[in-house]
This record gives sequence, C-alpha cells and structure tokens, in this order.
Amino acid sequence: METRLRSAEPPVRALCAAARARRLVPRALRARRVARDGAFADRRHRGLREDDIRRPDGTHGIYAVVDKPTYALVVPRITDEDGDRFHLVEQYRYPLGLRRWEFPQGTAPEMAHLERHELAARELREETGLRADSMSVLGQLDVAPGMSSQRGWVFLATGITEGEHEREHEEQDMRSEWFTRDHVVAMIRDGQITDAQSIAAWALLLISER
Repeated sequence: METRLRSAEPPVRALCAAARARRLVPRALRARRVARDGAFADRRHRGLREDDIRRPDGTHGIYAVVDKPTYALVVPRITDEDGDRFHLVEQYRYPLGLRRWEFPQGTAPEMAHLERHELAARELREETGLRADSMSVLGQLDVAPGMSSQRGWVFLATGITEGEHEREHEEQDMRSEWFTRDHVVAMIRDGQITDAQSIAAWALLLISER
C-alpha cells in the first residue's frame, strides 16, 4: 500500500477514468471480502477503494483510500458561577477494545448529505439529548489524510438545554457527563481522552479563546 498523500496536483494522478472509478478493497482484505460473500462490499460507509497512480518519477503504484462522508464534532459548553463545563460521551470502541471518552461526533445515516450546522445539531441531540441555541464553527479537521478522504467540522455549542437522547442501536451502551475545564485537561493529560479528533477540537477551542 502506498503511504504518499494523494493530491489534486499533476504529480500524483489516476492513470485513467476507469481506474479512478474502480471500487476494490485493498489486496490484504480481498480474501476476507470473498469469505464474507460480499457482505463487506455492501457496507458502503466503509468505502474502500484502490487507485492506480503515477508517481513524480513516472513509476506506477496502487494507493488504497478509505472514503467516508463528512462528519461533525460538537463541543458543548455551559458557563455558570463555577466556570465552564463541557459535555463528553463515553462508549465502547470495538477496534480498540476499550471504552473511551470523546466529544459527540458522527456522520449522517445512509451516506446522506446534511448541511454542516444541521449535522452538528443532529449529532448533539442524538448522542446526548442536548439542544443548543448557538452553533459556532471552530474549524475543520482531516481524519487521516494519508489513508482517508474524510473531513469534519468542529462546532462550539452554547445556550444548552437538556432533553432525551435519540441514540442509534449501536450506541445503546453510550453514556454522557459534564466535566469542568480542569477535568477535561486532566483527562487528556492522563490518557482518559485519546480520541485524536476530540483533542484536536479542544486545541481549536483554545485557539478561538485567545
């Protein structure tokens, strides 16, 4: 598998339209795909593909890419006489085999396209039951630009009211809780929060407050 970033610039490009259009899983996963009788290929949100590329020196290669839809991550904040508090969710992350704390985040179902503010409000409501009067864009993140096309928007949610969550079936073990600013910092420092997107979102929040 190539690890060089794909680019819109001429040095790295697909050899032809047919090659760009191919939808194949990486070679290491092909046996698994056959063994599962196509079930792997039917999961469109995994979007694995291979592109034939030409490197700057003219040699050819194969670049495996994971295509996933745009996501929204929300940093919910309330402020009172005791200072700021932030809302996090905890859930079991199967690939890690661990329960992890992170900010509410996700994509629209069935690869649907939603306007970014609408998507952020939906994810916040779905995972936590919270509604926000204000959603401010903090910035944009690339999940793993060396292997995935997925990008995401980070929002700060304020003017919070609480309600019933609308979690998906896969999120039935999720729980959520409010934390003080110092507690969030301690959780990042001590490795209780290791989700890269959540830590990057926290950095965007700090930059916005400067």
